[in-house]
Amino acid sequence: MASIKLSVERLTEGLYVKLPLQWTDHPFLLNHFKIKDQQQIHLIRNLGIRYVYLIPEKSDNPPLEPETEQEVISSQESKFLEQQAEKLWQEKQGRIARLKNYKRKLQRCEKNFNRSMAQLRSITGKIKSRPVTAIREAEMLVEEMVDALLESDNVALHLMNEGKENEDIYCHSLNVAVLSMMLARSCGMAHEDIKTIAMGALFHDMGKLKIPTAILRKTTPLTEPEENYLRMHTRYSTDLANLTADFPEDAKSILAQHHELLDGSGYPKQLQGDQITPMAQLVAVVNAYDNLCHPQDPARARIPYSALSYLFKHKKEAYNNDYLALLIRLLGVYPPGSVVQLSNQQLGLVISVNTDSLLYPNVLLYDPTVPSNEAPIIELEGSDLRIEQAIAPNKLPEKIYTYLNPRVRISYYFDPDD
Repeated sequence: MASIKLSVERLTEGLYVKLPLQWTDHPFLLNHFKIKDQQQIHLIRNLGIRYVYLIPEKSDNPPLEPETEQEVISSQESKFLEQQAEKLWQEKQGRIARLKNYKRKLQRCEKNFNRSMAQLRSITGKIKSRPVTAIREAEMLVEEMVDALLESDNVALHLMNEGKENEDIYCHSLNVAVLSMMLARSCGMAHEDIKTIAMGALFHDMGKLKIPTAILRKTTPLTEPEENYLRMHTRYSTDLANLTADFPEDAKSILAQHHELLDGSGYPKQLQGDQITPMAQLVAVVNAYDNLCHPQDPARARIPYSALSYLFKHKKEAYNNDYLALLIRLLGVYPPGSVVQLSNQQLGLVISVNTDSLLYPNVLLYDPTVPSNEAPIIELEGSDLRIEQAIAPNKLPEKIYTYLNPRVRISYYFDPDD
């Protein structure tokens, strides 16, 4: 959209303007917005700038004529406007402080995620040669994760940076474990049950280590023999768990049944309804969501919003509806990783949701006036903005895609909210 340089003396209500300032150099929530009242005009004129950028397509009115006489403001009105400006500045400083705190939390969460990934890689490398050691290390990892998850009533779910190349199995396993643990927590499950679910989720796809890479990475439809081979991974996962007596017995059902469906259309045994354990039903929902976001053929990947919508609309007969509804509540309508358009038409990337306020995620905004590594992150809670729709990343112009850097591999990790 083309913008026009406009003198601040010509501002009026209804104009959509962009300020020629850094986000931290003015009291407004955003760098560009529609002017709603005279107070905002007064604030802009007192920022020490001579012009703004007008975006006519988003404006409701034309600007004032150059020779328009300015309204005289009384000393009482001027004092009131100064007080309002000071109030906005204080609110903005509070937002900046919260943003710095949020970024510290995100760094801490990223550190924990990377450590968990490293531990999972180590565990996987030992599962065949030293299964007892691998299971004990996995139990320690799970204990640490569950304790961290349960230490706070309020938990934030964050979008993580992508894992290393060719580590899909680790990213997927950790993703399914994290979301399954959070889902189990939402159900009010006991500490030991959450641990069991986490163990089952971590190891549910380990049998794929015995499947040829050519099958796992094939992007064209599998032949029937290849499909049958791939489906053997549930048995191979169980075989790995049986290498030691230390693997939790209740978790083995997750390994064996995470592809069974309530309507009997799953595999390997076409179990139905209550023949599938509740723990396996829970992990199956999370596994289906992550597989929709990360299929073997990347061209068929669904954005998080679309993946949840697909499960809800088309797979109610296949999956436990209670767990499915809870997963939607857990992730929010627009899960982390979603590229969204806000009510002011600005684009952004959802980078975290808080379990206490799912309708108000944190969104990293596209703002070409700010370097991408300093992009503002807005808390929708307490702002006038709302999410209007999700946008497929491949529909973004290249410069916006590069700026927002939507993840090819969407990984989540949690952080107890202090």
